[in-house]
Amino acid sequence: QVQLVESGGGLVQAGGSLRLSCAASGSFDSVNGMGWYRQAPGKQRELVADIMRVGNTNYRDSVKGRFTISRDNAKNTVYLQMNSLKLEDTGVYYCNAYIILPTMVGRYYWGQGTQVTVSS
Repeated sequence: QVQLVESGGGLVQAGGSLRLSCAASGSFDSVNGMGWYRQAPGKQRELVADIMRVGNTNYRDSVKGRFTISRDNAKNTVYLQMNSLKLEDTGVYYCNAYIILPTMVGRYYWGQGTQVTVSS
């Protein structure tokens, strides 16, 4: 059984920083793309950033220059360093990963979500 376990959310003042972590555990062959999504109240879930196994990254425009996604392939873990946080960054942040199972079948998995609240 594969799980994505997130940590690092919390309450922070505008301008502050948080670091999210997400670790994949269970029985699988490899972890390919990993990413972070967020969902604000009343809004659709949106991609924040993602990173391929070889390190290629992609960010939504509103977080460029403030957020940095990285990963440790040996630990099957993805990180999201969030600096200069703004009120509009508030939401539930979800980890997502495309995981290759021992059967060589791949599928997407989601973490349980971690709340990030930015206050004024």
